[in-house]
Amino acid sequence: MPTQPLRITVPAFRDMKQSGTKISVLTAYDYPTARLLDQAGIEAVLVGDSMSMVIQGHHTTLPVTLDEMIYHAEMVGRAVQQALVIVDMPFPTTHLGCHQAIAAAGRILKETGCQAVKLEGGAAQAEVIAALSAAGIPVMAHVGLRPQHVHQMGGYHVQRDQQQLLADARAAEQAGAFSIVLECIPATIAAEITRTLTIPTIGIGAGSDCDGQVLVLHDLLGLTSGYVPRFVRPYADLKNLIHSAVTQFRDDVRQGTFPGADETFR
Repeated sequence: MPTQPLRITVPAFRDMKQSGTKISVLTAYDYPTARLLDQAGIEAVLVGDSMSMVIQGHHTTLPVTLDEMIYHAEMVGRAVQQALVIVDMPFPTTHLGCHQAIAAAGRILKETGCQAVKLEGGAAQAEVIAALSAAGIPVMAHVGLRPQHVHQMGGYHVQRDQQQLLADARAAEQAGAFSIVLECIPATIAAEITRTLTIPTIGIGAGSDCDGQVLVLHDLLGLTSGYVPRFVRPYADLKNLIHSAVTQFRDDVRQGTFPGADETFR
């Protein structure tokens, strides 16, 4: 009888850097998708606040609420058996003080069955990272382009301030983060951060020297409408495949060829 693969814990995830094992991370927002990712052997599933854009149709990640994150994360947490499941802290839950951040993150872990949270920020959020870690809540940090700060940053731009990026990454690690996302920064800076830190770096638009990579699943599957970031590699074209299938169904219904004999009870 085949043995059940072991669950990837936070310490096991962190130790993958030391063993030189590259880490794959993808987003998921529902039960069937998360189950497929887990069965494919993805090391971590991120319930991202990107759902605000790819699921809810907003232009930024800002509108999604804590209750909505918990609703979707509970589905994902129920589906995943092996991967580490990480849930984004939505805006502005990490900016309301340490006690409210702990309360919000505590709800996520208690109500979803997921194992960790992710928050945007480095040095400016070090106190919150430390407070969450002290409360037993594993934290993945996020520096570089921070989508929740899109208005302050003036859009989605590559971040090139090497001194600030290094300071943010070091501060997050020192505060207790078990991993850190590096988004939209030059590959040379990401490589230096990766060499400097003892915790895994997960890149998105940050080059191949990071300890792992994350993508939004809808981008990977070719389901994104409109602008697709340069750092995305579409591995499928499901948008056109779905369009073709739905069009064929519509035509079959109009022509009376669906349902046929095989789809009809006698």
